[in-house]
Amino acid sequence: MAKRRTASPKPRKKTASAKESASGRGKFPRHAVDKALRIPRAILEQHAGKPCSPKEAAAFLGVKAVGPFNVEVASAIKYGFLERPEAGKIQPSALAKTILRPQTSKDELEGYREAVLRAPEIADVYKHYRGENLPDDQFLRNTVVETYKVPADKFAEFKSVLIESLEKAQLLTRHGDKLRVVDVSAEEPSTEDKSEHLKKLSRSVTVSATDTCFVMQPFAAPLGDYYEKIYKPAAEKAGLTPVRADADIFGTGKIMDQVWRGINAAKVLVAELTKRNPNVFYELGLAHALKKPVVLVSSNEDDVPFDLQHIRVIYYDVTDPFWGTKLMEKVAENILSAIRNPEEATFKGPAE
Repeated sequence: MAKRRTASPKPRKKTASAKESASGRGKFPRHAVDKALRIPRAILEQHAGKPCSPKEAAAFLGVKAVGPFNVEVASAIKYGFLERPEAGKIQPSALAKTILRPQTSKDELEGYREAVLRAPEIADVYKHYRGENLPDDQFLRNTVVETYKVPADKFAEFKSVLIESLEKAQLLTRHGDKLRVVDVSAEEPSTEDKSEHLKKLSRSVTVSATDTCFVMQPFAAPLGDYYEKIYKPAAEKAGLTPVRADADIFGTGKIMDQVWRGINAAKVLVAELTKRNPNVFYELGLAHALKKPVVLVSSNEDDVPFDLQHIRVIYYDVTDPFWGTKLMEKVAENILSAIRNPEEATFKGPAE
């Protein structure tokens, strides 16, 4: 008996861990974040939040503790709404109580966001696309299935849970016919999760000391100032040597010959599309002709041409007090992601 009690908590901890999802072993919750509160709410209202057996919890809801009920328990655990204080018992967590019995006007929203960022695979896909528009199903499916190992036959279910949960946590906004994932990363009190996410991406790619990241952007302020403040440190965080035409390779000889060599030699490129600078778009055309992966960045969706909107684009808002930190972190992540999955950042013409 004692041995069973010692061993049994281990698989439960593993099931409840959102960090498992990065390896592909984690399973996404099968319920949207607000729907996963039904069981914790019942225990809180009918049993004062005290530990009870799953059978007792099911009785509070007038259902049996089998099949769908057990799936619902698993979903609540994955969001961090239910805990197992001892073998055979479940109880609402402090996070669930924060949402169900809020003490301030911010508790409910912050609780939902924390739950989303705990959920296996849901959290990973949120971090992958934060600050970007969710892509069309073809590209979203490729990322979800190939990168985050969600079973292909579960994609439609995963997408439904993802969108409903992000909407409930106010992590999605609508821009025309596109859904944009809100980046709240810099609003979190700790940068540990962001650093860990970047480390995971770094471990998944090979970067050498001689690899370069070519930055295509206007030279005049204020956009020109972003090189030293944002794009250069972002490339360095990703382990690449940043290069910008005016600062690093312009010298004697034909300017465009050097630009061509810089683009051609780069492992990945970054393009600042804000204001539609002609030189930037010319260099971007060269990069796409060479089939180079390019991280696209813009503060204005109207500055991104229609035929580029199928490629991942990072959007930033300069009215956000955290925009610079968010953008630097996101660019670093997307540089590594573009190296790992170049098809997400490479232009494909209509015949491809």
